[in-house]
Amino acid sequence: MISTILKYFRFGGSHAGRLRRGMAWSLANSVFESLQILALALVLSAAATQSLGPSVAVSSFVVMLVSIAGSAVCAHFKSENFCDGNFSMCAEKRAEIGDHMRYLPMGYFNANSLGEIASTMTNTLDDVQNVGGLVYTNVISGVTLSAVMALMLAVMNPLCGLVAIATILVVLAVNAIMQRASRAVSDRRVRSQRAIVGAVLEYVQGISVVRAFSLLDGAESRIDGAIADCERANLALELSFIAFMVLEAVACKAASILMCLLSVSLWVSGAMETGTCLTMIVASFIVFAKLELAGSYASLLRQIDVSMDKVTGLLATPPMDEGAGLSSGDGFGIELDDVSFSYGERTVVDHVSLSIPEGTSCAIVGPSGSGKTTLSQLMARFWDVGSGRVLVGGRDVRDWEVDALLSNFSMVFQGVYLFDDTIENNIKFGRPEATHEEVVEAARRACCDDFVGRLAEGYGTRIGEGGATLSGGERQRLSIARAILKDAPIVVLDEATANVDPENELELQRAIAELKRGKTVIMIAHRLKTVRDADQIVVLDAGRVVQWGTHESLMREEGIYRDFVGMRERAIGWKIARG
Repeated sequence: MISTILKYFRFGGSHAGRLRRGMAWSLANSVFESLQILALALVLSAAATQSLGPSVAVSSFVVMLVSIAGSAVCAHFKSENFCDGNFSMCAEKRAEIGDHMRYLPMGYFNANSLGEIASTMTNTLDDVQNVGGLVYTNVISGVTLSAVMALMLAVMNPLCGLVAIATILVVLAVNAIMQRASRAVSDRRVRSQRAIVGAVLEYVQGISVVRAFSLLDGAESRIDGAIADCERANLALELSFIAFMVLEAVACKAASILMCLLSVSLWVSGAMETGTCLTMIVASFIVFAKLELAGSYASLLRQIDVSMDKVTGLLATPPMDEGAGLSSGDGFGIELDDVSFSYGERTVVDHVSLSIPEGTSCAIVGPSGSGKTTLSQLMARFWDVGSGRVLVGGRDVRDWEVDALLSNFSMVFQGVYLFDDTIENNIKFGRPEATHEEVVEAARRACCDDFVGRLAEGYGTRIGEGGATLSGGERQRLSIARAILKDAPIVVLDEATANVDPENELELQRAIAELKRGKTVIMIAHRLKTVRDADQIVVLDAGRVVQWGTHESLMREEGIYRDFVGMRERAIGWKIARG
């Protein structure tokens, strides 16, 4: 229990001070509440000796007033500090996780499901946020109050006080055993929560496929299975606590009865005064009340402990090393020196070397799965190479600060992702400090102004998660507007015009031409008009460079590129024959 409480304060980070102050107020609150025993002793002792008078009544009243007022003030500041510290701590952890994920290698997101990450950000931190403060305030208050009362009883009668102290130690020992016994079940509960979040996310994201292939029963069965497993895990957790909580309750009730019998026995033998005996009998039913409550809340400590470990483990995932921490290089040329990269056992880039001088364009073509997109992502250090080097501005990308490196790249992906925000904010994602006028100009150059103008709220229109309210071509154009606004010196175009409507393609090609002017450009495309004017064309096959040159030089030699051009030209001339 103590180790978990200490871990909680370490977990608090910059808000640990508030949590510690909350604990201090909690301890003070317990002291004030325990004064009720003193007020009770004054009244009962006076009543037993038939000396109950105004002075005793006033003294008892003052003690009770101090107890009530003091505990009220302490309870207020205890709750204020714990609530503020607890909620602020969890908010900071969520922000810290979000920031930390920006610096993790992409391999982390392959190895860890979206459901696991989402569960950590939501359910796991919700446990700490919503249950943590309540658990710690009640556990600390309950144990402290019982301990203070036990010490006061020990002053009145050492034997009865010893019974009370021994009972507290027994309850703490039982609770420690319960914490160890519930470890595996608590771990299982956290895993089941991750599984249910993952199943729901997968179901919602793939609902179109599920419905198209009539897989509703199969998909729902996975969610049903996750829900059932979560139910079993929660039930197992509760059942694992019951026996221990009953044992704690029995120990407290038995101790109360023992204190009553012991007090009466001592009074009968003349070893205890009547007032003290009456105080002990009444106190025996008060001293353990908060202890029982603390024991029931303490059953949740292991759950909070596991949740904190999960969050700490995610934050402990090593980020990408920034080597020398460079913020700039010698220009914006790109060089790959004998680069190889694998996804697990599958080699995707195999000993590739190429040079893209600053201000030139390089088109990367090849069959599907040849490693084109992966190669471009290695340049921006979405992944770290398995061997060899990637240099930007003559500096190994592993020596760049991650943010500084990515600030030099504008990337337009084939699979566009837009955020559930306004059109303007999605475009400003490329440069948050941009003015509205600059956003509108970037949108105009990317041919977005026509469809934006048709929307009732214009640039203030929210576009839904992933840009769900827009067509594929509209999302693509917003992505290009974002890149135009960022105006980075290196531009990566991964099938940038793949989803663009034919009537807008010419204008968009002009916008892309303007975007590329004076930049170092990497293009991944299948359209002939996109690649033929590149300064150099690199042909990949199975992760290797099999051809290299200009359009004219490659057309003069046998190989994949000439075959590729021939197929494209035949596809353009293809028409339906009239029967």
